[in-house]
Amino acid sequence: MSRIQLALNVDDLDQAVRFYSTLFATEPAKRKPGYANFAVTDPPLKLVLIENAGKGGSLNHLGVEVESSEQVHGEIARLSQAGLFTEEQIATTCCFATQDKVWVSAPDAERWEVYTVLGDSETFGSAPQLVEAEQADACCGTAAEAEAEGACCGTEAKQKAVASGASCCS
Repeated sequence: MSRIQLALNVDDLDQAVRFYSTLFATEPAKRKPGYANFAVTDPPLKLVLIENAGKGGSLNHLGVEVESSEQVHGEIARLSQAGLFTEEQIATTCCFATQDKVWVSAPDAERWEVYTVLGDSETFGSAPQLVEAEQADACCGTAAEAEAEGACCGTEAKQKAVASGASCCS
């Protein structure tokens, strides 16, 4: 079963977890420092909460969780063939999980990922390399976390790196 993912920035994780636990009548499937996710059955939704003080109530990123790596690779091929710039991350650690994923940016710059979870991780992981700290919010973490990792997930930054023959993501 596929489901939509909605990742939100929240100012106070404990308060947000209480609210969303009540709203969806379920407890988080995963809870780590600064992070929680809910596997909501009805409606099918993966709700991700990322504590990001001062940005509460804003969108972090959107996604579609799929069941297998084969589906992720199928989406990479389909989206690339359709002319969308894709950013693939295979066996990457993000949001306390090891994942295969592909990122695309919509016309208004909102970031979408199609991903599958390969396993749990005890670490948050790192975002792809960023050129602009603002782009970190769409890459599974806070701007400070991504900047500390030395990141580049922004479409424009990656396109520049690819055009110059450089590799932007490790």
